[in-house]
Amino acid sequence: MSPRIPAIVLGGTGYVAGELLRLLATHPHLDLAAVASDSQPDEPIAQFFRHLQPVLPHLRFAGHDEVVEYVTANPVTAVFSAAPHGVSAAMIDKLLAAAEQAGTQPRVVDISADFRFRTEEAYEAVYKHPHGAPARIAQFSCAVPEHLNTLHTPHVAHPGCFATAMLLASVPLLSLGLVEPRLFVSGVTGSTGAGRQPTAGTHHPQRHSDLYSYNALTHRHAPEVRALALEASGVDADLHFVPHSGPFARGIHVTVQAVAREPLTSHELVNALRDYYDQSVFVRVAGEAPRVKDVVASNFAQLSGVAHGDSVVVTCVVDNLTKGAAGGAVQWMNRMLGFDETAGLMQAAAGWT
Repeated sequence: MSPRIPAIVLGGTGYVAGELLRLLATHPHLDLAAVASDSQPDEPIAQFFRHLQPVLPHLRFAGHDEVVEYVTANPVTAVFSAAPHGVSAAMIDKLLAAAEQAGTQPRVVDISADFRFRTEEAYEAVYKHPHGAPARIAQFSCAVPEHLNTLHTPHVAHPGCFATAMLLASVPLLSLGLVEPRLFVSGVTGSTGAGRQPTAGTHHPQRHSDLYSYNALTHRHAPEVRALALEASGVDADLHFVPHSGPFARGIHVTVQAVAREPLTSHELVNALRDYYDQSVFVRVAGEAPRVKDVVASNFAQLSGVAHGDSVVVTCVVDNLTKGAAGGAVQWMNRMLGFDETAGLMQAAAGWT
């Protein structure tokens, strides 16, 4: 039996944090030790996330100083940051600096965007503000777990939810040389992707029974996906992305369209995707079109493809809170700590959500 590792969560009051807590509460190798929140210090977590009361009846939110104590008191700590971009990097930097002084070795998975780019200049070009900890960038790798077999850094940045689905669909096409390096992507996301703070885009009377695009061809995930696809495939693809807001709470549906280099059939395309993800437990490839309900509340992604003439289409569905955020982060942490990659993540999709 491997020793259990204490886990802490930064930015503990958002939807992604709530999903992290759900997964960590029953993880076989991680003990949820502290959940940091400056806005809700010492408040019961179950009062804020009422659906977690049966599994977290007594745990309370901690202040950030208390979290630093956990990191400095334990030889190894699993740190998950669900803090917003622009905030997460400085929080992580403070924890790592304290750990270095104490001689401890926390492992960090950042779910924000703060460590997704290789340079501070690339980050600042997209997010329009200074990076919170530029000296730490080299300590982080960014990729979906299925696209990076060997990790050479102590910490990981998990790609965003849209990015996860786009990368899973696009990288095989580019890596296998099946398509020209020009991708057209349409994606639909549920309202939880916009975060917990209510906005016009998440207000139920406006979002219900409606579908609309936003930030067409200018969304911040486009340069992130282009850079990560290049690292994973070796191909610098021109990417055109149009995101949409869907009338559901959880899930992402992405359609990637490209021009085939040589004619291929739908059967050949699906088989190529199957072969590419043959060793990836959480990626399923099917002949029929994937549906969001088949993956919601699970860490599974489902792909399918169609080819006709010189046109290639790959569709991918993921749960934005799980595979696209908290579940992918736990998957990374399992690998970083030497656990089975599937530990705590094999729950089936909820189905009739």
